[in-house]
Amino acid sequence: MLIFAGLGNPGSRYAGNRHNIGFMALDEIARRHRASPWRARFQAQASEATIGSEKIVLLKPQTYMNESGRSISEAARFFKVEPADVIVFHDELDLAPAKLRIKLGGGNAGHNGLRSTTAAIGNEYRRVRMGIGHPGLKELVHAYVLNDFGKAELPWVEDLCTACTDNAELLARHDDAGFQNKVHLFMEARGHGAVKRLGEKAAD
Repeated sequence: MLIFAGLGNPGSRYAGNRHNIGFMALDEIARRHRASPWRARFQAQASEATIGSEKIVLLKPQTYMNESGRSISEAARFFKVEPADVIVFHDELDLAPAKLRIKLGGGNAGHNGLRSTTAAIGNEYRRVRMGIGHPGLKELVHAYVLNDFGKAELPWVEDLCTACTDNAELLARHDDAGFQNKVHLFMEARGHGAVKRLGEKAAD
């Protein structure tokens, strides 16, 4: 069993925010993999799906971003899931829009959802870093992440969520390199800029 957790803020006010791209990815995975209906559980909206041969708990914490770890740790304890079997989908300022990287552990780069998760379950969980770009100045970050994606951004947002969904079975099998490469190939084919495969030098 694994936990796929998307990070975001609850409620319609935040639904289209850049900060909520993790929720968007989870919604698409749930829809396409015929997950059970969302229900309130673990201070989250929770669902379950079978992806490949693995049972996956899908989790959208409803604690607001800064307390995401409370929900994730509650679910992980209940199901006895180790941190390496927790995959967190989140927005990443330090990646260009439409780019994706996956890594195990590492720093939180000022992301409060990651900081909360690390405090709750330790650092050795897997992160699907979904690039949203940076507004350029630190003082603009708060407003930038809490604003909705622009109309021109929606095609790549939808395609990135689709690519994550298409290749979710690779994540479930712990084939992180394969997952990242497949997502990059899909995004490149969809015309979202030249991207490099895992292991190749790429400018973010």
